[in-house]
Amino acid sequence: MTYALHGEGLSRTFTSAAGDVHACIDVDIAVSPGELVVVRGPSGAGKTTLLNMLGGLDRPDAGRVRFGEVDATSLGEDDLAALRRERLGFVFQSFGLIPVLSAAENVELPLRIRGVAAEERDARVAGALRLVGLSDHAQQRPSELSGGQQQRVGIARAVAGDPAVLIADEPTGQLDSRTATAVMDLIGSLVRERGLAAVVSTHDPLLVQRADRVIELHGGRVVAST
Repeated sequence: MTYALHGEGLSRTFTSAAGDVHACIDVDIAVSPGELVVVRGPSGAGKTTLLNMLGGLDRPDAGRVRFGEVDATSLGEDDLAALRRERLGFVFQSFGLIPVLSAAENVELPLRIRGVAAEERDARVAGALRLVGLSDHAQQRPSELSGGQQQRVGIARAVAGDPAVLIADEPTGQLDSRTATAVMDLIGSLVRERGLAAVVSTHDPLLVQRADRVIELHGGRVVAST
């Protein structure tokens, strides 16, 4: 079976003054199109390290990551960057928006980097903002938006490029419970409507209810998969 995203035997160790930190140890994870997989565990469990490896932001010490038939682990930096631009959408806990740009300009920026033509960029930006319910806020800057609205801009930016895979690292970590629920509902609906393969990390037990599958990490190891 070919998965949209498949991590096999992923391990990552960091060296610190206190000694080696085994952030991930032989982790397997596979995600199909239209599937929402939640990775949960306490702080320090290895969630961010795992997502960074899956998203090509960090290379594993052992194991490999595949996007469909492409072994991302074997790619050079330029090809890996191109793969991220073409196939991946990222959503971050800190929103990651550029303060001086409007909501529309933040969503548009990755499309500009990819060299998408202006007319298509405009259409994609408008469609993405409409999808997350922010059409009326397109010209507002992040400081003029609530935390939930800023995260919705982050989601719009992630899906505007029509990725096959969505990776979200603690996307509700800075939001109150009601707004967090709305954001997770939005991610869930996007996964199902667009057929995205999504991996979302969280330590919030209430958010796992929206998952098709839950992987639990402790001390860098998978201790449960349901």
